[in-house]
Amino acid sequence: MELFDSLKQKISGLDKTVVLPEGEDIRIIGAASRLASEKLLQPVLLGDIDKIKATASEKGFDLSGVKLADPTNASEDEKKKMLDALVERRKGKNTPEQAAKMLEDPNYWGTMMVYLGEADAMVSGAIHPTGDTIRPALQIIKTKPGVKRISGYFILLKGEERLLFSDCAINIDLDAEAMAEVAVESAQTAKKYDIDPKVAMLSFSTKGSAKADQVTKVQEATKLAQKQAPDVAIDGELQFDAAVVPEVAASKAPGSNVAGHANVFIFPELEAGNIGYKIAQRLGGYEAIGPLLQGMNAPVSDLSRGCNEEDVYKVSIVTAAQSV
Repeated sequence: MELFDSLKQKISGLDKTVVLPEGEDIRIIGAASRLASEKLLQPVLLGDIDKIKATASEKGFDLSGVKLADPTNASEDEKKKMLDALVERRKGKNTPEQAAKMLEDPNYWGTMMVYLGEADAMVSGAIHPTGDTIRPALQIIKTKPGVKRISGYFILLKGEERLLFSDCAINIDLDAEAMAEVAVESAQTAKKYDIDPKVAMLSFSTKGSAKADQVTKVQEATKLAQKQAPDVAIDGELQFDAAVVPEVAASKAPGSNVAGHANVFIFPELEAGNIGYKIAQRLGGYEAIGPLLQGMNAPVSDLSRGCNEEDVYKVSIVTAAQSV
């Protein structure tokens, strides 16, 4: 089954709610209208309600089934509930005055909705830089038990092929322990998209063909990841050609249970990951969905500021599916 058909089927009838803090943006409004009309989930748009309605009317978007909320005009009871919960969550790190200022940011308000169970997921980033989406999530939702860091991944699609690239968005550099954690978390993420994970720990070396500290790091990360997830096929260090081409794998990494047919690719640092997914997207003809975030207690996704309505629509579906 095509990925989005399977994800739609997964969330259908579950009344999942996704909050979109950038509710006045035309791309967000269009995607929310479509999601609601297809009865896939309950979108919540944050922003000036009159502006949202005016834009929808001008562009012919139907807002039936879309919930609109303006945090700046919320009831005093609602504001107090949000403020008290945020102050408690921050445990003395912010004064009530500071917390009130934070809640003027729709990303903080939307994150609090997820934290308080008023929404299942949040999607932001169409007009905000990545940090503005991630900072509230780290401060309020926080990482899952046993996970030290969040990481960013892309799903790459071409025909029936589904691949996962990580970390391509968040951590500039990874030591061996961090790379191993990203690998294990990515394998679990892959399963949510019906990908049977075969995880390649990428390097410019295959099985000791080069000697360098960067190679040693990937070798150590591979051993740690294999120990942490013994039931998952994980191997490294592998060059990209050895990871994906059976003939090259037979020569460079004979006997590997991953080489030649990897579908989850763990990059040793952000520079390689970001460049790699863009090459696959622009020259390889893959559709790149993301960046998506993993490792948190509840799903939050960061859109690219260059996204279009279709991107918002698809990322909202993917993010909602993570909450199932």
